[in-house]
Amino acid sequence: MKSVLASLLILTSLTTFANTKPEAVSLALNWKAEPEFGGFYAGQLDKTYEKHGINLTITEGGSGTPTVQMLANGKTDFAIVSADEIILSQDRNSKNKIIGLFAVYQTSPYIIMTHAEKNFKNIKDVFESQGTLSIQSGLPYYQYLANKFGKPKVNIVPYLGGVTNFVNDKNFSQQGFITTEPLSAEKAGAKVKSFLIADEGFNPYLVVLAAREETIKKNPELVKKMITATRESWANYLHDAKATNKHMASLNKALDLATFDKAADIQKPLIEVKGEVLGSMTDERWTTLVKQLKDLKQIKSSPKASDLYLK
Repeated sequence: MKSVLASLLILTSLTTFANTKPEAVSLALNWKAEPEFGGFYAGQLDKTYEKHGINLTITEGGSGTPTVQMLANGKTDFAIVSADEIILSQDRNSKNKIIGLFAVYQTSPYIIMTHAEKNFKNIKDVFESQGTLSIQSGLPYYQYLANKFGKPKVNIVPYLGGVTNFVNDKNFSQQGFITTEPLSAEKAGAKVKSFLIADEGFNPYLVVLAAREETIKKNPELVKKMITATRESWANYLHDAKATNKHMASLNKALDLATFDKAADIQKPLIEVKGEVLGSMTDERWTTLVKQLKDLKQIKSSPKASDLYLK
């Protein structure tokens, strides 16, 4: 009798588990489907998120997509932001706090891209040249560089995207993402040399999975599942990106499959850190970034690291 009852209880438990539908979850990206988001698409494609009880819907973004505001206003469950955006958001909106959960890039992939023929040795050389630099002057990293090197001699013009102007003008330099603009410029025939802005000392976590503080408090199990699934998904993508790249290439026709594969390889050293857990963050990095933004007068408050990310 006991064995029959036990069998019925196990069967009921298994049936209940099988009938449990994954929870619908939305994730807003701040750009198109590209390798910087590879792990998220990998987890959706191979059903890693589903395995962890999440039915993930990914919404692509574009230039200027306000994912921080979307998240703060409850328009999405999770969003991709940068560490500096989280700090700026908390400084300006202390009620609807945005919290970092998982940082894809441990080294920021922001670059200044130049022509190899210019023989620049570093970003300081670019700032002291007589050419043109296309960059969004309102970005924190530009403010940091201008503060470090002084008023630039190079002619600063707005960043409009693409690489056409760069390819057509040997005296033209521009901001970019190490996995995108250099590959596009090289494909168009240019010889490129890129400098990581992180090497100059401004290195915010980038492609940060974030949530509202309210979500973390009200649904901690969902947040835990999202982090676990994301870490597993990124590990899978870093191990083998082929299938996911093919999938993303079908969504984003602006890049060919070869570019997806090259970009995926280029970004690996910026994501994986020997001896550290994938996606992890530290108090020290957050504290340093807060100080830098405060010194640049980008923020008035000085939030604690423990208020900015989930350990």
